[in-house]
Amino acid sequence: MTTERHPRSMNSENPPARERFYRRERQSVPAAREFTRAALADWGVRGGTYDDILLCVSELATNALLHGVPPGRGFQLRLLPYGEVLRIEVHDSGDGYPRVVAPGDESGRGLLLVSSVADKWGVAERDPGKIVWCEFAVDRPGDRWECIGWNAMRENTSFRDGDPRRNR
Repeated sequence: MTTERHPRSMNSENPPARERFYRRERQSVPAAREFTRAALADWGVRGGTYDDILLCVSELATNALLHGVPPGRGFQLRLLPYGEVLRIEVHDSGDGYPRVVAPGDESGRGLLLVSSVADKWGVAERDPGKIVWCEFAVDRPGDRWECIGWNAMRENTSFRDGDPRRNR
């Protein structure tokens, strides 16, 4: 069972944020991906970054299920469009702090993938648990958003330590 809300964004120029709660069960990851796919379609997000966003949702949701959600609980996925950024948050109530593994490790590559394709990512505290998030720079022509593929533009520039919008 999932529950869904469409909270209003703080800035009326942004589309409303989307969020959904998922139970600790295997089918939650594809359901989270489909929920994201529908939101991206509603917002007009397309282009090369579209697949990267879906990949990050899959990885963050999988990590929450495998490492962050205690038995009997679930996780919350939030999609937050604001300004020129789409922020993805996965909230869980588990202990621990996620880490990026070394490239040669046999397992645990989810956050390595997220750090490779997202413009920014990080972890925030909540009580109980944590929020693992990532962000993608987007462009909104008119009242629709369109991903503009920052990843293709950052051959020699890393945005993880700063604001990707400053390098325009």
